[in-house]
Amino acid sequence: MALGILGRKKGMTQVFRDDGRVVPVTVVEAGPCTVLQVKTKAKDGYEAVQIGFCDRKEKGVTKPELGKFKKLKIAPKRFVREIRTTADQKYEVGQEFKADIFAAGDAVDVTGTSIGKGFQGGMKRWHWKGGKETHGSTSHRRPGSIGSTTTPGRVIRGHNLPGRMGGDTVTTQNIEVVKVDLENNIIVLEGSVPGPDNSLLIIRKAKKLAKAKIPQLVIMKEKKEKSKKESGGKKEAKK
Repeated sequence: MALGILGRKKGMTQVFRDDGRVVPVTVVEAGPCTVLQVKTKAKDGYEAVQIGFCDRKEKGVTKPELGKFKKLKIAPKRFVREIRTTADQKYEVGQEFKADIFAAGDAVDVTGTSIGKGFQGGMKRWHWKGGKETHGSTSHRRPGSIGSTTTPGRVIRGHNLPGRMGGDTVTTQNIEVVKVDLENNIIVLEGSVPGPDNSLLIIRKAKKLAKAKIPQLVIMKEKKEKSKKESGGKKEAKK
């Protein structure tokens, strides 16, 4: 089974869970993705598979890229990314990954590009408290003093200041798969994921909860029970 797939964020909605909860979910068009290249540790120094998602017209592809796709006899793809694999996993060029590589209850990590906010002030960008709003103060939302005249006589490197906000690569971990619709290539994820609608997403098997196939509530319950047992054991030891 592949460890990841490419997809496109379609938007958000809400669903009812089996326990009656209403939860927000993100609908993702995941795959099908075609294997374009298989990289091995012996040849490339690491194990990975290069996959492509979403067909595009030939006139929008550069000649070197078009030559590569024609050699593989595969339609040009809009998004091409690499997914790390393990040595025991075997893939072939032309093989397809579909939404069924994941199932309801799986935990995944989703990587996307956050929504760009443009140039923003410090209060929005860094959550500053702001200045006084009384007694004639004119420094409600201004940066204020950012250095001194003598020592060190410069702005300290890394100082939080106004600037471009958003548009960064962000990974949200341990998101639960609520539903998989193989017929329509749809994966429904609980909660929000980075990026605007119609943006590219990389969905990978979760690193921290890779073996999890249970809802997050059950995981939280197990942690609480474990902590209770540990605290009870400590009290008995003190007695």
